[in-house]
Amino acid sequence: MALFAILAMLTGFFFSRAVLSMAMMLFGLNALIGVHPKQWLKNRWWLLGMLWVGCYFLSWFWSNDPGYWNTRVQVKLPVMLLPLAFAFTPAFTYRQLKIFTMVLVFVLLAGAFYSLSFLITDPEHYIKGYMYSHVLPTLPENDHIRFSLAVTGGIIWCVYFIPQIRERWLKWLGVATVIFLALYLHILAARTGLVAFYIFIAFWTLYLSIRKKTRLIGISLIVLFSAGAFAAVKFVPTLMHRVYYLKYTIEQFRDGQRTGNYSDMGRVISYDIALRLIRERPLQGVGAGNILDTMKRGYDRWYPQVTPDQRLIPHNQFLTVGVACGIPAMIIFIIWVVYPVWTIRRNRAGFFFLITWAVMLIPLLVEPVLEVQYGVFVYLFFLLWQYQAMRRPAIADDPKTKIQQ
Repeated sequence: MALFAILAMLTGFFFSRAVLSMAMMLFGLNALIGVHPKQWLKNRWWLLGMLWVGCYFLSWFWSNDPGYWNTRVQVKLPVMLLPLAFAFTPAFTYRQLKIFTMVLVFVLLAGAFYSLSFLITDPEHYIKGYMYSHVLPTLPENDHIRFSLAVTGGIIWCVYFIPQIRERWLKWLGVATVIFLALYLHILAARTGLVAFYIFIAFWTLYLSIRKKTRLIGISLIVLFSAGAFAAVKFVPTLMHRVYYLKYTIEQFRDGQRTGNYSDMGRVISYDIALRLIRERPLQGVGAGNILDTMKRGYDRWYPQVTPDQRLIPHNQFLTVGVACGIPAMIIFIIWVVYPVWTIRRNRAGFFFLITWAVMLIPLLVEPVLEVQYGVFVYLFFLLWQYQAMRRPAIADDPKTKIQQ
């Protein structure tokens, strides 16, 4: 049942919000039925999550827009469920992990081929769009940031699990999938996903380089990926235009442009307004229901030249929490984000969990990831999936035989 719910979450992420929500609830109920609530309190990461999400709940008393408050709180309910559900789900067998990996590979490849189909049918139109920061359509619902992060999370899991695969054909399928998805990330050129991917590459190749048995492989991969990245910037049209757009935005910013016409500049403006608002209400924030309206008033006060359709909530999850619920809630949130690092085990699985944690930290710095359903799912799912692999090594079909970690 747990595996079924996890696979339903994966497919729901790509095709249906309703399926994703129901699958998360099913996964949680399946794991928690029969578990005494006293056991819940032993999970410190869950308790920290309850605290900062609880601050969002309490902000109802000083929020003027109940509908917006309800949306902000609703999308965070998985923070109160999934950590416990993964903690009390038994370790999966090799066969179950193999099924999960095959389904993960299938949905990621399906999403990548869907996205590439637009480039194949009208390459000139979509390549030109990259000059204006318009990327290829993606699943789910054209959310290219969350999709690129899911692709990176899938790559990390495949690289971790491939050495444990027993079937030769499946092992080669995993290798081919990793290579194809890595190439696809460069064609999609979603910057958050690419930065996350290269953080993974940096960690992984360094890990291989410092181990005696894999030192030559690690050094070779460093050279290979460095050359590949240079070639991609020079020869992949979508990535070329993406890099050009970034350079152009930096030039405009240096020239004193302060408008929302450029995506990166819009982020910087949202940071400045958020910091000003936090200084004005440092203890309780403006209320989760007032984030958007208060930010709009901030634009009126400090950046009136930004048009209404370009006014954003803070594009940084830490600042968003600070604006909504104040500095105390932001401190709790920071501790919640960092806490898993202190539980890392010194083995291969622990190293891959650290990589996953570092990769999932990136979107928190440049997006309000946990303010949208897809962002909450991607962040929690890949982090907790790799966390479970570290905490409870999966067992093979023979219960006496553990898969080598």
